[in-house]
Amino acid sequence: MASSAKKLRSGYTTGACAAAAAKAAVALLLGAEVCMLKHDGVEIPFPDGSRVKFPIHYLGIADSFSGLVASASVIKDAGDDPDVTNGAEIMASARGIAGSGDAGGAIVLKGGRGVGRATKPGLPIPVGEPAINPVPRKMIREAVAEALLQFGKPAGSSIEITISVPEGEKLAMKTLNARLGIIGGISILGTSGIVRPLSADAWTSSITVAMDVAKATGVEEIVLSVGRVSEKAHMKRYTLPVEAYVMMGDYFEFSLIDAKKHAFKRIHISAHWAKMLKISMSTPQTHVRHGAIDLQKGVEHLNRMGIAAPKAREFNTAREVYDYLIATYVSFVPMLREVCCAAKRYAEGITGGIPTITHLVSYEGEIIADSE
Repeated sequence: MASSAKKLRSGYTTGACAAAAAKAAVALLLGAEVCMLKHDGVEIPFPDGSRVKFPIHYLGIADSFSGLVASASVIKDAGDDPDVTNGAEIMASARGIAGSGDAGGAIVLKGGRGVGRATKPGLPIPVGEPAINPVPRKMIREAVAEALLQFGKPAGSSIEITISVPEGEKLAMKTLNARLGIIGGISILGTSGIVRPLSADAWTSSITVAMDVAKATGVEEIVLSVGRVSEKAHMKRYTLPVEAYVMMGDYFEFSLIDAKKHAFKRIHISAHWAKMLKISMSTPQTHVRHGAIDLQKGVEHLNRMGIAAPKAREFNTAREVYDYLIATYVSFVPMLREVCCAAKRYAEGITGGIPTITHLVSYEGEIIADSE
């Protein structure tokens, strides 16, 4: 029987879109016809040596007090990835500025409206710079260089490229940018130019960046949470700086190994019951696609810790096991603490003994037990 599963479609990063828009803007500035650019689009090189053609959404040229300014935009297509910037307009403007040298000057890159600016150390770009990451910067420069080679550049001039995202400030509110110190808009991201749906690389990269910022801002203990609810529960009880909070999602083992590399002195883990039970069972990756929790093994695991959950009873979900314990035992907190302690032991085994505190968050969003 053929599988009915749909193959997820890949898309392109904001960095790739910015590079395509920049190449189109430079081409327009140097005399390319609007109808040609609209009809043909622009083709740009990718880091892996491949080439991709992008349709151009907008083209315009205006005469300002500093000379001609050409603008172009690309609509980001993230494929089937649930990316907050999917459908966003990524714009680039190009203008000639005074340069030096017979062969002309440099390609000067700036951030405009809707592109955030780095305000904290630990990011891939220095404090004060527009949040355009290193690979997108390289892609933009290479795409612009191709346009300059194709259409020519007057000797003694440089090209200034400004990347902007009209809805960037609004979109940034749906991200963790502010926590990382990226203020005023989104980041122009990408390491390959390609967005792969539900990519592990994208998530783990965000974990590493968050830890880089935490370390650079002097944070010595971090909080790994599986989601926003468990994170908020921890924030309500503790007064750690916002940079200490890292959204690990389901990447438990990766996050602990990365925390060890960053040499944090203490680790907090905040999770709800299903995830905490999985962690206590020594599960390195807690997403259901890597295997739904085996509830029979879960019950046996609880029994080995002295928690009397009936083997003969058929539990359909981890939540049912939790509800059973809460409803059956007046003193259920010590049982939940045992699960937290088992999760703590597993975590400290991965980190080589970095002190770890595990916090179990109830389905009402409160810390109900921990390993301390």
